[in-house]
Formats: sequence, C-alpha cells, structure tokens
Amino acid sequence: MNTPQQLAEVLTSLRIGNQSFLITFYEENRDLFARWARRQHQLEAAPAHELLRTVLVEFYDQAADGRLTKLPPDLRAYVYGMADEQMRAARTTAVLPVAEAGRRQQLLGLFRQLALDSQKMLMYFYFRGYNFEKVSGKMGFANANVARMQKSISLRKLYELRLRTEAVS
Repeated sequence: MNTPQQLAEVLTSLRIGNQSFLITFYEENRDLFARWARRQHQLEAAPAHELLRTVLVEFYDQAADGRLTKLPPDLRAYVYGMADEQMRAARTTAVLPVAEAGRRQQLLGLFRQLALDSQKMLMYFYFRGYNFEKVSGKMGFANANVARMQKSISLRKLYELRLRTEAVS
C-alpha cells in the first residue's frame, strides 16, 4: 500500500462506505497491535483488540466525513499513534476530579449533537488551531469574516444546547 494512487483508492472506497480495507487491516494487525499495547500500555489482548476496533472506527469516521484528506503513507504508525493518544487521554481524564470529568463528558455529548459543519468549524478553530483564513478555505467559505461569523453561530448553538440541558436537569 505504498503508491499514492493506491492510497487515494483506499480513501475513496472508505468515503463511499466500503470498510473491507479496515476489516482486513484489523485481521492482519490485531495480534501485533496486542503485543504493542501490552508493552506500551500494559493492556491484555481483549482490551487491546477493543482499542484497535475503536481506533479503526474513529479512523473510518475521519475518512468518511472528510476530516482525513489523504491516507497516511504508514497507516499502522498512524493507527498506533491514535491509540496511544486515546490511552493518554484516558489516563488524563482519569485523574480529573469527578465533577470536571463529568462536565467534560457532558460537553462532549452536546458537541456531538451539533451539526457536522458546526463540529468541523469548532474542531478546526479550537483543536487544530487554524486561523480564520485557513478555516474559511477548509470549509469553503468566501472569506475569513464568514468563518468568524460561522464560528460564533456554532458556539451559540453549543451554548444553547447546554442551557437547554441545564434547564431540564
């Protein structure tokens, strides 16, 4: 899987819903991944296999919704990096006070209720650190001012969702 054309074909097939590449990847790499997970994170085989499935689903979501614009040349290293990042995040969340961890989980749930465009907008700006010019290019807006307004609208929607859930509670 080295040539750019092969990588582009795989990405295209993922975008149209064909998951056979990921299934094959899982079957061929799960034992190797389990050994890596045992060495790096002291995970037994079953939780390691579950982690690999979770990471591959996240990878598929990234490819399907356009967050992943090109397939990495070393997919195994990319997937292992995603798994490592997820394990580190789990450890970080575990040391948070219970109230803060709960608040973050609630906010993440609300974030997932936003429209995909709003999610992308906020991800580009806050998590990837893109400026408004770059966000406007990624999202297909006319200019940075449109991106700025859309970010404001997306934040407002998230805030309103949070207010609604607090009013219900």
